[in-house]
Amino acid sequence: MSDVELDYAVPAADVADYVTLFYDFRADVAVFEDTERADHAQLRFRLLPGTAEYRFPDGSKQKAGEVHLIGPTSGAMKVRAPGPVVVFGMGLTPAGWAAMVGDDASAMMNRVIDASSLFGAPLLRKAIADLRHAPDAETRVAVAERLVRELVRTGDAGARRFVRQVDAWLAESPSPEMDDLVAESGLSRRQVERKCKALYGVPPKLLARKYRALRAAVALLATDEPLDDLMERGFYDQSHLIREIKHFTGLTPGQMKAEPTMLSRLTITQRSALGDRVSPLISGT
Repeated sequence: MSDVELDYAVPAADVADYVTLFYDFRADVAVFEDTERADHAQLRFRLLPGTAEYRFPDGSKQKAGEVHLIGPTSGAMKVRAPGPVVVFGMGLTPAGWAAMVGDDASAMMNRVIDASSLFGAPLLRKAIADLRHAPDAETRVAVAERLVRELVRTGDAGARRFVRQVDAWLAESPSPEMDDLVAESGLSRRQVERKCKALYGVPPKLLARKYRALRAAVALLATDEPLDDLMERGFYDQSHLIREIKHFTGLTPGQMKAEPTMLSRLTITQRSALGDRVSPLISGT
């Protein structure tokens, strides 16, 4: 058994609009240090005592407590935590962010927030106690799904509709055109920009850049696609390809192939294995 393990679970249908995936993470090491790719917001429960420190793309270092929310990230970030580490977490979709958090995501980009201040200490104390006493992964997922249903309640139908439009736009091309999203949404260009920043944390062009780079990284590591073929995924030249993959994953293509970090390898292989059980924006990135 590896010293570091990561396992994903697909959310139930009524929760899937709000959660990308649930995950169990374990690291039986004295100190865990690695790089995490740019990602959705994350809600994390540390099931053993201890704290973690994140170093974000803007250079800031922030400590995280027992239950914490990480806002959407604009690039790769570093994580360091004393071990052993046992974490249960979930990725929040932009619709989940709108329904559970509600604040403008761009204002919480690259930030750690004490989840108790957002969701209330009693609710989270019960959730983390239930997670700690859960006998298996299936039970932990059931606990987390109950929590999501409590936090979401009615949700936001307008946000869910817009997120589906944006996700379809991102999935249709490695370099999607902004005019297509404007036409599909029926909103003005300025309204689309504003809604993307409020829900995803970044404007559409940066969002498209992120997914283009992450898909290229997956193709490189999971399918061993040659660099020349990756260039056809919307990159200007090899320097552009290298810069973009490094910015969003923390690794150059050469490092990705020769010495991927444990998190990079586990994240890509485990998510790719989910196949059509989830959105291609999840399994393909």
